[in-house]
Amino acid sequence: MNERFSAFIAKHHILMLATCNDTAPQCATLFYVFDPKRALFVVASDPNSEHMRNAQSNPQVAGAIALETHAIGKIEGLQFKGVLERSEEEVDAALYFAAFAYARVMRPTFWRLHVSSMKLTDNRLGFGTKLMWPS
Repeated sequence: MNERFSAFIAKHHILMLATCNDTAPQCATLFYVFDPKRALFVVASDPNSEHMRNAQSNPQVAGAIALETHAIGKIEGLQFKGVLERSEEEVDAALYFAAFAYARVMRPTFWRLHVSSMKLTDNRLGFGTKLMWPS
């Protein structure tokens, strides 16, 4: 994976997740950790939430991470697509709790989002510069 993708993702901790059922889309903001070796995000969310119910019936999801700025030359943002699945893996829980220790008291349900593609917009490299993964 291009280092620019990992560096951008590491600077942030909240993603927007988009899901869809048969009739309507839904989105949610979630705290995340990212494992670049496995190309996946680990998130925590209630399995009974609308977005997770959607993902359980249609695991194809999309999402975004954005730097909020008014400075055109500093705009950066990531769009991604992937497959979401419930995780019972200790390695995922350990990664998440290393970043968000306070979440332990909530006994969260973990999900792993296997990334299939990403597009990184980085205006610092020139207006409208887009990098793709896989390239």
